[in-house]
Amino acid sequence: MIDRYTTPEMRDLWSEEGKYRAWLEVELAICEGLARHGYIPADAPALIRERARFDPARIAQLEQETRHDVMAFVRNLAETVGEAGRWIHYGVTSYDVVDTALAMRLKRSVELILAECDALHAEIRRLALEHMHTPMIGRTHGVHAEPITFGFKLLGWYAELARHRQRLERLLPEISVGKVSGAVGIHANVDPRVEEYVCAKLGLTADPASTQIVARDRHANLLCALAVLAASLEKFATEIRNLQRTEILEVQEPFAQGQTGSSAMPHKRNPWNCETISGLARIVRANALAMLESVATWHERDLTNSSVERIVIPDTCTLVHWMLRKFTSILQGLVVLPDNMRRNLELLGGLPYSEHVMLALIQRGLSREHAYQLVQRNAARVWDERVSFLDALLGDPEVRQYLSEAELRQCLSLEHHLRHLHTTAERVLSDAGH
Repeated sequence: MIDRYTTPEMRDLWSEEGKYRAWLEVELAICEGLARHGYIPADAPALIRERARFDPARIAQLEQETRHDVMAFVRNLAETVGEAGRWIHYGVTSYDVVDTALAMRLKRSVELILAECDALHAEIRRLALEHMHTPMIGRTHGVHAEPITFGFKLLGWYAELARHRQRLERLLPEISVGKVSGAVGIHANVDPRVEEYVCAKLGLTADPASTQIVARDRHANLLCALAVLAASLEKFATEIRNLQRTEILEVQEPFAQGQTGSSAMPHKRNPWNCETISGLARIVRANALAMLESVATWHERDLTNSSVERIVIPDTCTLVHWMLRKFTSILQGLVVLPDNMRRNLELLGGLPYSEHVMLALIQRGLSREHAYQLVQRNAARVWDERVSFLDALLGDPEVRQYLSEAELRQCLSLEHHLRHLHTTAERVLSDAGH
């Protein structure tokens, strides 16, 4: 992943250096497991741990000769260890190391992503509580519907993000799986007890039925979960983008002093951070599809998954981590414009309360169809004559047969409309979206 969309933690974790560190941990754990069960000399692991070093430049040089990255790595370790180096990689295959190390890094990636989910969750909660009673218009199909509050909108985000967190937590055990089972998974040259030891030492569990590799449904499931998370982040970012439209202007993403919105138009304040999140979500979704294509490998293993994974797994983990952190920073500096929200709410002169009037008429004995037509007739006057909805209703003798002025004012009351807001808040904030 290019540095522009990389966090320091993910850069270190998914770097070549980070990969070799993980491979070394696995190789050392294998040596310990082999010695513990009598397959190599008891003093070999300590000696290997003391002396083993890797040099990325030397590995690259050796790979030019071997055309095999793991073998180049093993040879480089053996060079630094000396005589005891013959016990490195004893009885195992390359993907015993690669897949186990991959599981370690995936586990750490999910832990980092969960931490960013928590940070974003806290920020959404703060904003939701701050603006629980900041009224605004709710929109369906991009058109004014009924009043809500900005806090209510954020409660939906809060619950949605909680579901993503729960999915990722459930996936942690599924991807925290290693294997030290040999060339086809049958443990022909490595004791299953060694596998159990290695995986336990590294914070993993042993795959109960691996082949040469850990089955890729696990990895595909994770990338699909991350793609759905990215889609939600895109949804949140798109909402801010739409609410920042000049004609709406209810929120603005942060805009620093001296920042340039447009090279040609000095007045521009564009929601470019949110646009970036929307764009990157497309990459994450595409990566999930590529990983799904890698589930079907031939027999006990082929190489079609390898080239794909070297790109899509690190990039997906890195992008989602970056997107979460970026969106948290957007919310931390989000400019909320309550006066504009109120202005837009009142733009249609009370029409968003039309359902309340219709239901009140039905309560008075009118059929639903008759009540609907009666309210729609008065709504048309608001559109055509630019009168307020209340004035139109008060001026309609048929409406006044059934509803008094006080009752009509109650129907058009914002406080009455929002009277159950606390129920949603209690459900979401106590249950976190279960």
